Amino acid sequence: MKHQSCFRGAVLAMGLTSLGGMAMAEKITIAIGHQSMCTDTYTAGIVVKELGLLEKYLPTDGKYADAEYDVSWADYSSGGPITNQMLANKLNFGVMGDYPLIVNGAKFQETESLRTLYVAGTGYNLKGSGNAIVVPVGSDIYSIDQLKGKSVSTPVGSAAWGMLLKAMQDNSIPSAEYALKNQSPAVGAANIAAGKIDAHSDFCPWSEIMEFRGTGRKIYDGSETNVPYLHGVVVRQDFAEMYPEVVEAFIKAVWAAGEWIREDPMKAVSLMEGWTGVEKEVLYLYFSKGGHLTLDPTIKTEWVDALKFNHGVLVKEKAIPPLDFDAWITEDYVKAAYADLGLDYAADKAMMVDPAEANAGMPLEIWHARDGISSYPDMPAFLTAMAEMTGTGAKLNATYVYDVETGLKLFGKTAFWVKAGEDYATFLRKGEAETFATAHDGALITFDDAISDFVTEG
Repeated sequence: MKHQSCFRGAVLAMGLTSLGGMAMAEKITIAIGHQSMCTDTYTAGIVVKELGLLEKYLPTDGKYADAEYDVSWADYSSGGPITNQMLANKLNFGVMGDYPLIVNGAKFQETESLRTLYVAGTGYNLKGSGNAIVVPVGSDIYSIDQLKGKSVSTPVGSAAWGMLLKAMQDNSIPSAEYALKNQSPAVGAANIAAGKIDAHSDFCPWSEIMEFRGTGRKIYDGSETNVPYLHGVVVRQDFAEMYPEVVEAFIKAVWAAGEWIREDPMKAVSLMEGWTGVEKEVLYLYFSKGGHLTLDPTIKTEWVDALKFNHGVLVKEKAIPPLDFDAWITEDYVKAAYADLGLDYAADKAMMVDPAEANAGMPLEIWHARDGISSYPDMPAFLTAMAEMTGTGAKLNATYVYDVETGLKLFGKTAFWVKAGEDYATFLRKGEAETFATAHDGALITFDDAISDFVTEG
């Protein structure tokens, strides 16, 4: 990767000038595009905004001693519009998912002179989970191959759009064999609830929102692409070279936002529900220990490989210009931010969380409306507690189990359950549950069936 010069010794043009030894104050405008309805952007978006973390780290000495900052946040439903506003020089920073990041870099490089830099990550799921294809809850569609001849909507230009293209390519379903419609997340979710569309492909956490609200059911999870799902930060290169320390401050804020969430996930999701309108139970699926999202600002080699692969997917669809990754990706700013914070960048960059390994043996959880979250070491303990709570009519907000195949955290009510002998297993996908049941002389059952096995006569 080619590292861009940060011009640390340059005079701060366009503002801080010297007159008789006196510095004249400059107003530095920092305009950020984020997505309050995309969980993987929260540590560079809504959390930083609401906690004032950027202001905490903005430089106030040296050439910035008399600077005045004007920080503004613009909220978008997907990454595409953020790129358009960055091209129009109305935004300096953009926070978005993998495919929109690639489109951002390519569109800027397509111009005569404008460029962006990919300077930091926000979070990832190594298996690719986060995007998903959902059908109405009452649909008879259970696999992606059943989408031939159907209408499928997605926010075109989003990470979910890219995943949909990849999934269709993998399953030999050419674009001519399904009707692709461009629908925003909110419109797609509403059409799923109303049964007006056969399927909708969307990014985090919209699939889980539909599951939680009982309107939609996953038939394809991004983990099936076997390509990491990641989000990150891009900044206009002209801004970065003018104000490198501001870019570093932004990355420090991203790191601090992740630490804040990890410190108390329950408090974090409760506050984020108020900031975004996304139910805390859905957010917990992402931000709790064992959740879908690993918070990490580092730029890993695997991320570069994944982005290059994703670019190839879009090239195959003739949907993107070329992209010089060496000129676009730089670790200079994130490394400088880590050094200022006294952190070991190399160690964090080398760390990789695989849900299949990290979540092995994780406790199962029940979120009681009154008593909060309780953890259980194994399935019998979990189901015994469920039987007791449901028997008393207790209000339960949510339950959390894990997919046997991927280690991904699931809502208990939407998982596919298998009973084999005295053992119980939970799955994200129906096909894998059926295969497991056959191999272990078991049978698919409902969550309620599993609970009823542990009801004791009073």
